[in-house]
Amino acid sequence: MRSLQALSNERLRGMRRGIEKESLRADGNGALALTPHPAALGSALTHPNITTDFSESQLELITGAHRSVDDCLEELRRVHQFTYRQLGDELMWVASMPCRLPPDETIPIGRYGASNVGRAKSVYRVGLSHRYGRRMQTISGIHYNWSLPGLNDADHFALIRNFRRQSFVLLTLFGASPAVCAGFVEGRPHKLLPLGSGSLHLPYATSLRMGRLGYQSEAQASISASFNSLDSYGASLYDAMTQPYAPYEAIGVRNLGGDYNQLSTTLLQIENEFYGTIRPKRTIQPGERPLHALRERGVEYIEVRLMDLDPFEPLGISAATMRFIDIFLLHCLLGDSPPDTPQEIAALARNQRKTAARGREPGLMLERAGREVLLIDWAREIVAECRPLAERLDEVHGRNDYAAALTLAEQRLRDLDTTPSARALQAMRADFDASFAAFALAQSVQMRSELLALPFDDALAATLAEQAQASVDAQQRIEAADTLDFESFRVNYVSAAGLTPAVAG
Repeated sequence: MRSLQALSNERLRGMRRGIEKESLRADGNGALALTPHPAALGSALTHPNITTDFSESQLELITGAHRSVDDCLEELRRVHQFTYRQLGDELMWVASMPCRLPPDETIPIGRYGASNVGRAKSVYRVGLSHRYGRRMQTISGIHYNWSLPGLNDADHFALIRNFRRQSFVLLTLFGASPAVCAGFVEGRPHKLLPLGSGSLHLPYATSLRMGRLGYQSEAQASISASFNSLDSYGASLYDAMTQPYAPYEAIGVRNLGGDYNQLSTTLLQIENEFYGTIRPKRTIQPGERPLHALRERGVEYIEVRLMDLDPFEPLGISAATMRFIDIFLLHCLLGDSPPDTPQEIAALARNQRKTAARGREPGLMLERAGREVLLIDWAREIVAECRPLAERLDEVHGRNDYAAALTLAEQRLRDLDTTPSARALQAMRADFDASFAAFALAQSVQMRSELLALPFDDALAATLAEQAQASVDAQQRIEAADTLDFESFRVNYVSAAGLTPAVAG
């Protein structure tokens, strides 16, 4: 492991994190709300903190990047409180696996106005619905954006490789989706077991969201993305976004009536379609493709994408969980990180599926460097190696919060019945007649009550209302500035030229 002393106090104080949190809007009966994105929340196209994900009914609440965990959660709390005050009787569903859904074709796709960029966002989502179905897209989670000053591209990709090797630890500790409404898998093959009437589960599951029923794609399995360098990663994405894919060519860009089916017929329409547990990211300029930004200016931060919503937390994530992620990412950064291989990538996929479906199963074995090891032994080894990192971060910040977060993780590994996935199943069986929907609905009602009971001053409410109106004004300016017809815009946006960086010199 590389020396922790190589990281100065100043760099560690400069660590920043931000959150993107998805939540379905549900009605009081636990069914998907089919109402439009509330107008009082502003424009989903341009609002910096409140938008939608795949569905018009799927909120995405976003924070800025913060040096303090507490400040990040405080911003997320304010956005939640404002949002809830505009939702009327609707709820933010607190579980990653969805509420009761209507037929697939009636799940509403996000709408972003009449501008070319707004239409492109909707057409992209139409493409996702043709490729993967709408139900899968309603699964929600938390993305954790993280940066540390002074890292270069090689550092970021070394971190990513180790994260992929060790991410089973996060699924085990924080996975919170062991059950689902039976309707979610209707018509699909699955190996779930009954849990009361109308619910299905796996007894030792940590995160069905991150397993075979979640964000998995047989088509994307052909993308053998290497994380050994920005060049190799960029080449994999470039190929996936420029090479035609026969099943998607059969769908076509437009249907016979002229409506758009998808943005393109390539394996990936855009970069965001590439599913993964972690991504290298770079802030993009207006109209710029994310891959171009990465290739042109390098990795700016990483996005952790495997965190379930914690149904026991009003904001979906706790300060202790965030601090453990900080420690864990430092551990991934400082550990030796040999290049990945196709064989290892395949083994890591098997490890992820095993942990998602059976992570709390006694005696579960994972693959590590070509041999089998006990998941629990490997997890405890990694967490033990994190202790000096937690102590160093506490020393830098003059607190003991990081050590406390690590102690909580150690306690969970000693008793896996205290993990969120186990607690959720226990609560379903004990208090909700083994019903996932009833449990998640009750938790959603409780979390709304807790958030609405917190202080929320009029000045802050007015500021956030002004921000919402400013986003509406910004959308109108974008729409007024369009000069291209949409088809010309689409062709230009998905062209290979937009993915290629300028040649230096």
